[in-house]
Amino acid sequence: MKKILLGILLVLSSLHAEPTAIEKEITEIDVEIKRLQDRKKFLEAQLIANGAEEVLEQKQELKEEAVIEEKLFDLGLKTHTELGFIKTSGNTDTKTYNVDATIEKEIEKHIFKLSLLMIYGEEDSKENKNRLFTELNYYYKFSDRFAFNYSAAYKEDKFSGFENQIYTGPGVVYKLVDEEKHTMFIKGNALYSRDEIEDTRIDPSTGDQVDYPYPSGSIRQNDGYTDDYISYKLQALYTWNILKNLKFTEDFNYRSQLDEGENYFIYSKSALTSKLSDIFSFSLSYQVDYINEPADGKTTTDETTMFNLVIDY
Repeated sequence: MKKILLGILLVLSSLHAEPTAIEKEITEIDVEIKRLQDRKKFLEAQLIANGAEEVLEQKQELKEEAVIEEKLFDLGLKTHTELGFIKTSGNTDTKTYNVDATIEKEIEKHIFKLSLLMIYGEEDSKENKNRLFTELNYYYKFSDRFAFNYSAAYKEDKFSGFENQIYTGPGVVYKLVDEEKHTMFIKGNALYSRDEIEDTRIDPSTGDQVDYPYPSGSIRQNDGYTDDYISYKLQALYTWNILKNLKFTEDFNYRSQLDEGENYFIYSKSALTSKLSDIFSFSLSYQVDYINEPADGKTTTDETTMFNLVIDY
């Protein structure tokens, strides 16, 4: 009987001990699962972070490439171009072309500006106008209103009696008027000038002097010469913004020999411009080119009226 009771106690004791060991093992497994879950979350977070960093790096690389492309293809030039063309036919057959353009580049306090004017005309297939003028200006801005300037210019007009004219020299620019509707710049330069007066031509059949375009057989007189002198130039550029899309501009230039006041040149361009869009405008301009001491057989004043398409970009 004792043996039976002892066996029963041993069985009950073993049954009581077995659940305790299982619970302990379950607890250990739960702890490991928790550790693995935490590790999984950490790795997932790290993966996301690495991916985001890689995306940011890619975006930065694309941005740098875009900046490089912009520097390569956008030179930061500011351009103004006026184009005109007139053609008539019938009793008279005429055509006239003109281009008036400026290209400007600004680098901090430095400004470079190139101006170009070309006018060419024919009447009954014979030239009646052939003019070229180009000027390069450098500016160094001391302030918004005051700047140093250096100019160099070349002019050629087949009908003026001059082979060509050049001038170059330093100067200053001052913004005299700075208002919402009105602005005015004044500019003064001390210049070295050189005028090349062309040879005269004679018609052998009549003995009369002939002008460009010279007829075949005309005789060169070889009496041209070069005139070098010190001069000065004064310029005023005025702008009046009449309306939001309408403005008036006046560009007035006076250049004179320093020791001979009678040798002077005046150029004036008055223009009324109507804006059509951010880029396109129409312009009506009147230009006067005056030479106080013209070449032999030439008039003092050359006037041109132009109606142009204007492109600002």
